[in-house]
Amino acid sequence: MLLCGAQSKLQPFGESYSFSSDLLPSLGANINQSIKLRRFIVSPFDSRYRAWQMFLILLVVYSAWICPFELAFMRHLPAKLFWVESILNSFFAIDIVLTFFVAYLDRRSYVLIDDPKRIAVRYLSSWFIFDILSTAPFEAISLLFRGDGNDLGFKTLNMLRLWRLRRVSSLFSRLEKDIRFNYFWTRCTKLVLVTLFAVHYAGCFNYLIADRYPNPGRTWIGSVMPSFKSESLWVRYVTAIYWSITTLTTTGYGDLHAENTREMLFDIFYMLFNLGLTAYLIGNMTNLVVHGTSRTRHFRDTIEAASEFAARNHLPKRIKDQMLSHICLRFKTQGLKLQDPLNDLPKGIRSSIANKLFFPILRQAYLFRGVSFNFLHQLVTETQAEYFPPREDVMLQNEAPTDLYIIVTGAVDLRSNVDGNEQVHGRLGAGEVFGEMGVLCCSPQPFTARTVELTQVLRLSSTTVMNLIKENVEDANTVMNNLLEKIKLQQLSAAGVEEQSFVSCKESYKVQTEESWEASSIDDSSVQMPRKRVVVHILSRKTRSSKEERGKLINLPGSLEDLFEIAREKFIGHQPTKVLNQENAEIDDIRVIRDGDHLFLLEEEDRDHCV
Repeated sequence: MLLCGAQSKLQPFGESYSFSSDLLPSLGANINQSIKLRRFIVSPFDSRYRAWQMFLILLVVYSAWICPFELAFMRHLPAKLFWVESILNSFFAIDIVLTFFVAYLDRRSYVLIDDPKRIAVRYLSSWFIFDILSTAPFEAISLLFRGDGNDLGFKTLNMLRLWRLRRVSSLFSRLEKDIRFNYFWTRCTKLVLVTLFAVHYAGCFNYLIADRYPNPGRTWIGSVMPSFKSESLWVRYVTAIYWSITTLTTTGYGDLHAENTREMLFDIFYMLFNLGLTAYLIGNMTNLVVHGTSRTRHFRDTIEAASEFAARNHLPKRIKDQMLSHICLRFKTQGLKLQDPLNDLPKGIRSSIANKLFFPILRQAYLFRGVSFNFLHQLVTETQAEYFPPREDVMLQNEAPTDLYIIVTGAVDLRSNVDGNEQVHGRLGAGEVFGEMGVLCCSPQPFTARTVELTQVLRLSSTTVMNLIKENVEDANTVMNNLLEKIKLQQLSAAGVEEQSFVSCKESYKVQTEESWEASSIDDSSVQMPRKRVVVHILSRKTRSSKEERGKLINLPGSLEDLFEIAREKFIGHQPTKVLNQENAEIDDIRVIRDGDHLFLLEEEDRDHCV
């Protein structure tokens, strides 16, 4: 038995990814490890075996068509056709033998079974009998027993070859899951083939009834074509197919209709079958059409609901137009964003996509000039791309700061409302940033940002930006300097916006830069670490109490010096100078200590005696 994950496989995109093999790795399996099957055992996912199966499917299609045709229209099988049938059967006989040497996938454990005994038992207890019956040369057997090969019983047994059609059904099941093929056209092809085979089989069987009826004149074809048996094979077959299609499509009977009880009974069963077939076809086609138009229908319902909402609440026309424009743009750009499918992907793939699409844009933004690549890589994975139609408010003045925006394409006007008068303070183009004042200054947004044309922006959550700034001290300092430099150069406060907000922002940055951030860049050991709890023990040649032996639970301080000070308070009379971990390794950087670690404090005089 072999772990199925070992053989793999998602086929690479040269062949395109396909999940038709249903092969999944078990938990903990190495998907890249190579598989070695037992000698003479064939993998069901081997390309050569797959090619062999495709070749057999072509033979199945021919076999499924010729079987009812021979039964109805050929009382005596021509010698050439007899040898063709014999060769075709030999291929399926070879496949029966080959199946005993093909590994199979255990559906419960997803393990690839290559044990010959288990393969044989599984095949013998499942499809072996049906495969034998569908491959048996009944035509040759009838020649041995009857001499002329015209026995209807043996010819009817040849219809067992229709069992092979299960291969075609399995093929379409795989194709529907294979992304190399269009699902709509795959389903349509399947429905067309089902219809054609139903028409073919019904026409052949109805002709068989007429051909074997004692009085040829009282048959559906004999009543309009008295000497139909002497007509060419083509004329008889086309007539039978014509009758079958007029019945299937419920066109009604005119020149061709049932003339005797046998034909009437067959017509009844065929029309009942057509009820189910028609429901199947209509249901599938309706499902395909509805699936293709469901997105448009949902869009129209959303537009209607938004219009009713605006009318019911007496919203101004400008706001209503913005709502409808945004819904229309979201519908048009849904294929470009694909946010929901992207969110379902692993973080590594999403990061690769974001780096490919957005990294150059972030790197060119003034706010992030000079920051490290590591900071940009962390930032780019959190970006969200959005589209806004013309004249839509992306951000409102005095709203709480929630997002920072970078323009990819398009343009945005910065507006403010002063004493009821709206003023335009500037226009931002591709690569420029807005919303950073509110996010980084922790103050209400000073401007309203309104799009001038169709605009694509990258949105960054304020929470994400502030968390990354706190975690990356040097990069935070660079971001602050970039912002303060822009404030200083552009003198935005002269544009009519309150100067106090910018002054407070500048002072806030100044305090953080000079006190906490700058101090942290000078002395890394003073960076405030997340609170961790550790157990400290004292290692000393002095007599220790049972409490000291058990250790003491403390909150880990920010430096080793503080740790030694706490230890002197906890273990009175001891002066520790070194720290060892549970692996007896000396610790010289407090940041490597983990939550829940046991630390052993060592005094100077005991350094040579510790274990």
